Amino acid sequence: MSFFKKLKESITKQTDSVSSKFRDGLTKTRTNFSERVNDLVSRYRKVDEDFFEELEEVLIGADVGFDTVMQLIDELKNEVKRKNIQDPIEVRDVISEKLVEIYEAGHEDSSKLDLEENRLNVILFVGVNGVGKTTTIGKLAHKLNSEGKKVLLAAGDTFRAGAIEQLEVWGERAGADVIKHSAGSDPAAVMFDAVQSAKARGVDVLLCDTAGRLQNKVNLMKELEKVKRVIEREVPGAPQEVLLVLDATTGQNAMSQAKQFSNVTNVTGIVLTKLDGTAKGGIVLAIRNELKLPVKLVGLGEKMDDLQAFDAEQYVYGLFADLVEEA
Repeated sequence: MSFFKKLKESITKQTDSVSSKFRDGLTKTRTNFSERVNDLVSRYRKVDEDFFEELEEVLIGADVGFDTVMQLIDELKNEVKRKNIQDPIEVRDVISEKLVEIYEAGHEDSSKLDLEENRLNVILFVGVNGVGKTTTIGKLAHKLNSEGKKVLLAAGDTFRAGAIEQLEVWGERAGADVIKHSAGSDPAAVMFDAVQSAKARGVDVLLCDTAGRLQNKVNLMKELEKVKRVIEREVPGAPQEVLLVLDATTGQNAMSQAKQFSNVTNVTGIVLTKLDGTAKGGIVLAIRNELKLPVKLVGLGEKMDDLQAFDAEQYVYGLFADLVEEA
């Protein structure tokens, strides 16, 4: 059975709404990537070195990342040789299979958020300004609220003008209260009050915003360390998640930010926003393969419910939806 048929069977077992979100959200990347792959296989009558060179260009154009592309091409060449594949159309099926394998291979950490019942779950959000951090917090609050969890927000970005007010607006939309201090306050003090309030109210999940200044990494590191220290002191084992929010439309710049923040704090996962707004959705694979960090959430649109848990199969389905549905 071809990988596309297997993928189709797997996808049909999942909810149609999730599949449609990935299909619609990855339209720009699919147009860029899938159509170029289709054009490539239609122009070649055999799988040769020229074919692989052009495929390499297509993958790099989708921001899959140079190291990941080289690994993928090597694995494809081995597979083509092992299966004695002559028809370029058959390679297309192998590409999709290898994309899932590369994402999942050797990584035991889950793409699921570390949330447990009967404890205060604390999620710390980090990332530069403008990547959609506050919006992500609001959308996740809405998602968790709709699942029956009691959610509280902490306005730890006390430096950016309007950050506290923006979080309050999202809190109202999501039906979650916001713990805040005045602008310019010590973020660690905000976190202390937020944790105390969360414990007193019996909150399930505390979502914490932080400042996004990367210009002075030393200050940022000290600030984040202090915030984490306060949270851990008040809730042993917390924060259970430190999520780095990245803007997918910035491509390799997002990779650079991920490397810098990973050096500053112990990031447990990635939130990739605006994936629907880029033709270079291959950045998901680059982040996973090169940084060894799981992508936990992806932004696939502007609506409240367009923040989705990442799923490697759904992602590849989004890249090859038309071919999967034909299988």
